Amino acid sequence: MEFPIYLIGYMGAGKSTVGRLLADKLHWHFVDLDDAFEQIHGYTPAEYIREFGIDAFRKKEKYVLEDIADASPYEHVIYATGGGYPCWEDNMDCLKELGTSIYLHWSAEDLAKRLMLTDLSERPVLQGKSEEELLACIRPQLEAREPYYQKANIVIEAPGFVADADEQLAQVIFEML
Repeated sequence: MEFPIYLIGYMGAGKSTVGRLLADKLHWHFVDLDDAFEQIHGYTPAEYIREFGIDAFRKKEKYVLEDIADASPYEHVIYATGGGYPCWEDNMDCLKELGTSIYLHWSAEDLAKRLMLTDLSERPVLQGKSEEELLACIRPQLEAREPYYQKANIVIEAPGFVADADEQLAQVIFEML
């Protein structure tokens, strides 16, 4: 397995939580690219999308990852990407060149349940939706993104909507390493 590791998957897949848990277990560095975007540009991804649109955000997001990866003095880093990052231009190819990509694969139904437990105001596309509306939104997006996500070096099936799902995912990756 080549380092660094890039966690990919849909919103709510646990990329940030699993990444932090895994980095703690391994004593590695962790970078949440949404946090890095905010530090660099002064906007959260949600704020930037509202202000400038999704296309402008995706262009900036691409350079945030590449700049951080190029500047990092660390080999052992786990990055949590944005949910749509792998689906923009040649981003999946870039991830595979830079290290190992791991797709946290969830069903649309479980993602909807997980997302209902979060602050949807931080997710402009999903803001104000009921669980049924979330599911109706997630299904087609997930289907469209699936071919990109499936290009990951490793695909890990999520354990389903259980309390310790993120810990289980982190443990599976830890055991691979």
